[in-house]
Amino acid sequence: MDENKYTYNDRDINWLSFNERVLQEAEDPTNPLYERLKFLAIFSSNLDEYFRVRVSRLRQIKKIDKQLRKKLALKPNKQVKEILKLVKLQQEKFGKIFFSTLIPELAKNDIHLVNYQFYNTDQQQFTTQYFISKVLPLIDSKLVTNSDQEEVFLENNKLYYLVTFEESESFGVVNIPSDQLERFVCLPTENESHYITFIDDIIKLNLNQIFENQKILDSYQIKLSRDAELYIDDEFEGILAEKIKESLSQRNFGQPTRLLFDSSMPKTLKNEVRKLFKLGKIDMMPGGKYHNFSDFFSFPDPTNNSFLHYPAVSEVRHSEFEKSDNYFDIIKRKDQLVHFPYMSFDYVQNFINQASTDQYVTEIKISLYRVAKESELTNSLLKAIENGKKVTVFIEAKARFDEKNNLKWGKTFEEKGASVFYSYPKIKVHSKILLVKRKEKDIIQSYAYIGTGNFNAKTSKIYCDHGLFTSNSKITKDLSEVFEVLSGKMILPKPKQLLVAPFTVRNTFEDLIDIETENAKNGKPAIIKAKLNSLEDKKIINKLYIASSIGVKIELLVRGFTCLIPGLKGMSENIRITSIVDRYLEHGRIYYFENGGESKIFIGSADWMTRNLDKRIEVLTPILDTDCKKELETILDMQLSDNKKSRIQDAKSSNSYKKKMDDEPSIQSQKAIRTYLNQIHTDNNILSEQYLKTDEKIS
Repeated sequence: MDENKYTYNDRDINWLSFNERVLQEAEDPTNPLYERLKFLAIFSSNLDEYFRVRVSRLRQIKKIDKQLRKKLALKPNKQVKEILKLVKLQQEKFGKIFFSTLIPELAKNDIHLVNYQFYNTDQQQFTTQYFISKVLPLIDSKLVTNSDQEEVFLENNKLYYLVTFEESESFGVVNIPSDQLERFVCLPTENESHYITFIDDIIKLNLNQIFENQKILDSYQIKLSRDAELYIDDEFEGILAEKIKESLSQRNFGQPTRLLFDSSMPKTLKNEVRKLFKLGKIDMMPGGKYHNFSDFFSFPDPTNNSFLHYPAVSEVRHSEFEKSDNYFDIIKRKDQLVHFPYMSFDYVQNFINQASTDQYVTEIKISLYRVAKESELTNSLLKAIENGKKVTVFIEAKARFDEKNNLKWGKTFEEKGASVFYSYPKIKVHSKILLVKRKEKDIIQSYAYIGTGNFNAKTSKIYCDHGLFTSNSKITKDLSEVFEVLSGKMILPKPKQLLVAPFTVRNTFEDLIDIETENAKNGKPAIIKAKLNSLEDKKIINKLYIASSIGVKIELLVRGFTCLIPGLKGMSENIRITSIVDRYLEHGRIYYFENGGESKIFIGSADWMTRNLDKRIEVLTPILDTDCKKELETILDMQLSDNKKSRIQDAKSSNSYKKKMDDEPSIQSQKAIRTYLNQIHTDNNILSEQYLKTDEKIS
């Protein structure tokens, strides 16, 4: 096959297909009402970050010399226009779902979202008093005329009103302090009904108290998104962590990437706004009367109606870790898997806590990518330092939007006596790894934890991730080398079992794909199955295209975007890609290769993206224990068999739901996995195959 004929999805365009799947969940009437509102909030939050990061990047490309852009086949203007076209369609769908479906559904449940124009007398009195006592002290307003336009500045992602007046060409700019007060205010109830209003409406009703000498004509909500990247000059000079700390404030003052405005705004005012904030037409995005729908994460439920939310579920109790408080004995006896959010993150925190107080533990090493603001895990690490353990912490200072908190914790650990290491220039450390060394009978025994998700108890409740506890010396020896690299004591590790980027991950995956291709040529079973967040690396994609053309059966579960186009004749006919969006965010990475009957399976932190393979320190572990291997294969097969929440990613990015065949059971994989884990941790003799055959078990 001619490699020049390979075709790919544009990653930024295809990412919008992922956010469309989030919007589908908001539209799905089988989801509880408040969960549908949360999916709107997720959609909104995703889109904000997308404009701050990805669209911002396209704007930076526009600054490159035109001839060089042409040589590199970069067409940022064309891409941005296509993005805005698709986003406009999605936002129209968003508005229809919210106003035509969810608002009436709330009303059916005696929850009314009230516009200020429909306040009754009691509500008017209440909101006026609320404005005077709570809101007015936080208001920062400005009257804008042609002579002082350059003095106006909008902070990133904050809400404002542009206010027009009857007898003046000037206009007012008023902040909406939703970052300091609750966005939603519960109004006095009436009978059995509950009334909620936006703080925005309370301000709108009382604008005459802000501009007392003006006759208010109208007001229009706006929000400006700014570039979120930290551009750090001379990265190789000085301490990178300190440079990042100094650069954080730039985020709120970065280049504008999108101005979202009320589409009812008059054309003349739009033109003035463009000039005021030095925006191009392409930067102006029409929207509704309200922005920042991410605030619906905290939309109040005054009814406390459990039917409006996902039903509460109990966590799966790990059969081994529940037997004993001595995790060292359990892990030494046999490798153990944990799965979040089906299981509690306490198993990880308990292990670190036990290590912090165990008299035989000499050393703890951990890499932290996104650190919780406060957690049992960080408290245990501090306790370990107090108890005289040698603690080494690697802090990723460039974890986007978590830099400030990560740096704060790095400083705390340093002050308490830990050895703290920060990011390398030009490379991120994305691995989720822990190593504990313990003196046992005059030898040092090592224990490891390698996960697919961050050491963060809060996100573990909503992110689907997997983690392996092991004392296998082949793995712990490799992991010890990884920490030597992180601490600057080793440049080139030579792992025998672990896959470590940027050193061995790419070559190993390419070799494993080649083996499947060769087996297909020789008429042997050849299968590749993988679950990952994003698929972008063209070298890996080309290998998959070749494998598919030879006859390798490839099943991929990609949550986010994919640059690989499945189903193309002669190129990707044997590749099937599905995506699951459900109650929890699918975040784990699992890779399976048939390998001539001696299957290999890996979990870890790396996606098949160039940045993960070449520009980050990533760690993936093989699953060597037979039971653990079977457990992960079963979970992966359940997800690939999902016919409730699985969408087909085809060449047209249609996002059509995967249909249940007549002879298939109905499988919603997140429910099926919980049932499966409950069963195997109750009766370890239960065969996993039944969970793909029995409809009753997983419905």
